[in-house]
Amino acid sequence: MIDKPHDYCGIFGIFDHSDAALLTYYGLHALQHRGQESAGIVTSYFDDKKQRSVMPMHKDFGLVLSVFDDDKIFKNELKGRSAIGHNRYSTSGSSKNPSNIQPFRVHHKNGNLSIVHNGNLTNARSLRDRFREEGVLFQSTSDTELILHLISHSKETTQLGQILEALRQIEGAYCLVILTDTKMIAVRDPNGFRPLALGTIDGSYTVASETCAFDIIGAEFLRDVEPGEVIVIDREATDNQAPESYFLDAKEGTTSSQCIFEYVYFSRPDSKIFGEMVDKIRRNLGKQLAKEHPLSDIIEFEDPDRKPIVISVPDSSNTAAIGYAHENQKNGYDCKYDIGLIRNHYVGRTFISPGQKSRELKVRTKFNTVKGVIEGRSVIIVDDSIVRGTTSRYLVEMIRNANPKEIHFLVSSPPITHPCFYGMDFPSPEELIANRFNRDVDAIAKDIGVNSVRYLSSTGLVEAVKEANPSPHNYCTACFTGNYPVPVNFGVEKEENELV
Repeated sequence: MIDKPHDYCGIFGIFDHSDAALLTYYGLHALQHRGQESAGIVTSYFDDKKQRSVMPMHKDFGLVLSVFDDDKIFKNELKGRSAIGHNRYSTSGSSKNPSNIQPFRVHHKNGNLSIVHNGNLTNARSLRDRFREEGVLFQSTSDTELILHLISHSKETTQLGQILEALRQIEGAYCLVILTDTKMIAVRDPNGFRPLALGTIDGSYTVASETCAFDIIGAEFLRDVEPGEVIVIDREATDNQAPESYFLDAKEGTTSSQCIFEYVYFSRPDSKIFGEMVDKIRRNLGKQLAKEHPLSDIIEFEDPDRKPIVISVPDSSNTAAIGYAHENQKNGYDCKYDIGLIRNHYVGRTFISPGQKSRELKVRTKFNTVKGVIEGRSVIIVDDSIVRGTTSRYLVEMIRNANPKEIHFLVSSPPITHPCFYGMDFPSPEELIANRFNRDVDAIAKDIGVNSVRYLSSTGLVEAVKEANPSPHNYCTACFTGNYPVPVNFGVEKEENELV
């Protein structure tokens, strides 16, 4: 999407499988929605000629399909029975820096080590300042490099001990997969901000940001990696023994804080995260939206032959729109869920649109209206969020050209008002449409050109999620409420605070 928040990346790993690199490729393809700027895979094997373990790697800018467009990469380069991979989304200032493309790979006193990483470190500034005082040189602007320096500076004697000591010094929102010469280590931060799943295929363990990556390769989902859990997978684990786990302590005064926006927008609807299917949660968000803003409060029912239509902004709001329509129908408000917008799935992020109307043209390359569905109808647009409002404005203009009777814009989340420091990239607070108009829904409606705008409440969002998923863990709603569950080193510049 053009005007949506971005997640920082998707990660995948598999240990001890004959098709490790190829399965990682397919896993990354399923996770493409989590990052579209670069992709990379590293594998591990023992080289008989060199008589040592090696970690070949292939990574570049672009989508997974373009980075790995030659099958010789898998036949000749990415050998080995273990692999980890990464899809990247970055902040604008670092997106052209090849040093930031993951995986990161290093060789030190205890052997090879490679890492992929999703999230943000909230103590990145203090760690970076400390290393600069010690004369450490940085190769990238990535928080991930800080973890590698912490590992290399550890006085622990074993590689696992060094990794665990490094993990106990970082704070924030992160998921990691670390590959060594003999192990694959999966890590989820103690607050559990980002999802990370554990699965198995052909007797081998695999981990991924979302379970849709397991589905594409035919792997079985076992469970979520728990908040604070460090799972160590090695040959003993693959020989019918459960992997060994260690646990990191949460920062004093904090609790589990799963990112609620993963359910609202980021994750694919066919994924199971935080213990529940995303599709189920989004339908419940639509249901809650109907309870707070029923059609009877929005439009007048006049012509029974021209019932109002509920349409989504494809694809992330499809199931919320279905939930909204079904709940209204159940309560006796005659409406119809229909397809009013068609999305072109073959337009990449790098599509070039010349001229002054480039943003409008980008919207038009991604969407088109079904005029016969919209004409003469009262149209209820359901979307998952409004960020700046630019895409919403152009979409509404396209729908207006199809001659609807009226247009109302419903959002299955509260107004976004605060920046995220836990792995999402939002515009500055001043650019957010809710802040520009001081949360005045009438002013927002006028700006994007609709008859009315209605948001799901913060309380309703949490209630809807917990009703569909009575998880014992709490949720982070900082981008809606400004309540940050983990202290943040405010004032960090975006370039320095970025993860990948």
